[in-house]
Amino acid sequence: MKNKLFFSTRTNFETHYEAILYGGDTRRKTRELQNQYPGFTSYGAVQQETINDDERLMNLTHIIKENDDYILYQRLDRFVLTWQPEWGTAKIGRQAVTWGNGLLFNPMDLFNPFAPTDVIRDYKIGTDMANLAFNLTPRTAMQILYVPRRNPETGEVEWEQSSLTGKMHLSPGTTEFDLMAAYHYQDYIVGVGSMGYWGNAAWRLDATWTTLNGKYPDDDYLSLVANIDYSWFWRDKNIYGFVEYFYNGLGQTDYSQALFDPNITERIRRGELFTLGRHYFNGQVQLELHPLFNIFFSVVTNIDDPSGVIQPRGTWDMQTDLQCTLGANLNFGETGTEYGGFSIPGTPVYHVPADSVYLWLTYYF
Repeated sequence: MKNKLFFSTRTNFETHYEAILYGGDTRRKTRELQNQYPGFTSYGAVQQETINDDERLMNLTHIIKENDDYILYQRLDRFVLTWQPEWGTAKIGRQAVTWGNGLLFNPMDLFNPFAPTDVIRDYKIGTDMANLAFNLTPRTAMQILYVPRRNPETGEVEWEQSSLTGKMHLSPGTTEFDLMAAYHYQDYIVGVGSMGYWGNAAWRLDATWTTLNGKYPDDDYLSLVANIDYSWFWRDKNIYGFVEYFYNGLGQTDYSQALFDPNITERIRRGELFTLGRHYFNGQVQLELHPLFNIFFSVVTNIDDPSGVIQPRGTWDMQTDLQCTLGANLNFGETGTEYGGFSIPGTPVYHVPADSVYLWLTYYF
């Protein structure tokens, strides 16, 4: 539930409240696995089920009831004061910010990016931050973010856990550019992005270079995403599609050992990294069978294996305020591949993504 309170034409305060009930066989089996192998959660073999505020500046999450079968909790995911003077915008509090031009993968988006397999992207999780945006010239915009975080072990706000980032957006013509620099969890990151047009198609390219400066010294690494999308007509139907390539400089080919690499597992835990390999080729096609009914076909592929996940789905706008989505996540690959499943050393357990079918009903009120 969303609320916006206007103090004046330039100042407002926004809050978003949500209540989550989560349970079922997946939660019970996950709890059994965590009890047998507690270390799984720390290195990302078991994904975090719920959202918590252990590292955020503000603790706005409250667990109402929790056991091995289900959890019921409530939280505020927006809690932000906005001031919009003539020179720009200033925001402080819990809010969502998205940087970068990736469509499935987005290495320039450091704060709660969507996973490449997320098909529902209507809402992004908020982050506690100070956000300042302003124009340097009519064609040059600047944005500065400061994200204070707590050390979950001490509960204290620490610079080593926090982020300070800046991004400059330039649009000299039909081609636009982004320049980014960041201090992020003791890492130093620089990035460059660009987008433009090639005929009737739009292309995008983002690259980041990360200098590791934490407690796990290692080589610096490159992340890169490039994509192109296009829309056309076929038999009087609207069709949209894109292809995308993603390079993960931290990726490995031995996935069993990758789960014990702290540079990888920390980013998985923080929700910044979602894959273990290096090279990925992805794409999506959308077909409008009717203005109220669309079908989608998405694929994420590790081209070194190969393995990946196929995601067919359909959306039906049943009424003005009611939408139905039916889809599936279907993994493919041989044993020993990233999406086909691989063994976890020292255990009889295999890390295998689960196939799934889902029905999603969304009601707006």
